[in-house]
Amino acid sequence: MTSYIFYALLSALFAALVAIFGKLGLENVDSTLATTIRAGVMFFFLLSFSLATGKLNLNLNTRFWVFIMLSGVAGALSWLFYFMALKNGNVSTVVAIDRLSIVFALLFAWFIFKEEVTIRTLIGALLIVVGAIMVSMK
Repeated sequence: MTSYIFYALLSALFAALVAIFGKLGLENVDSTLATTIRAGVMFFFLLSFSLATGKLNLNLNTRFWVFIMLSGVAGALSWLFYFMALKNGNVSTVVAIDRLSIVFALLFAWFIFKEEVTIRTLIGALLIVVGAIMVSMK
């Protein structure tokens, strides 16, 4: 198995656990506070991991900082709205709708990076949209 597929599967597994643990933890807590605490835990965990593996390097160019910071803001907004949705919605519905990010990412990748969009890609994206709708319907 190619390493990026293995890492992507691990990402999906842990993303599923985020939804489950998040929903359990949101029972009597404001979703914004929960997201803030989660971000702090992530920061310290990842800082410790970077230090332990010798990968902490802050001597990087401006382009890196701009786009990584924009990515951080986008991620923070994503998780803020995700936890707001989890607070009041069913995990299965919220996760299904959230995974529409795949379709948005495909569109952005086509537009920004000129990545190839094949008929198979379009059919897959359409199935994701249909699946999100079907899982979300009561």
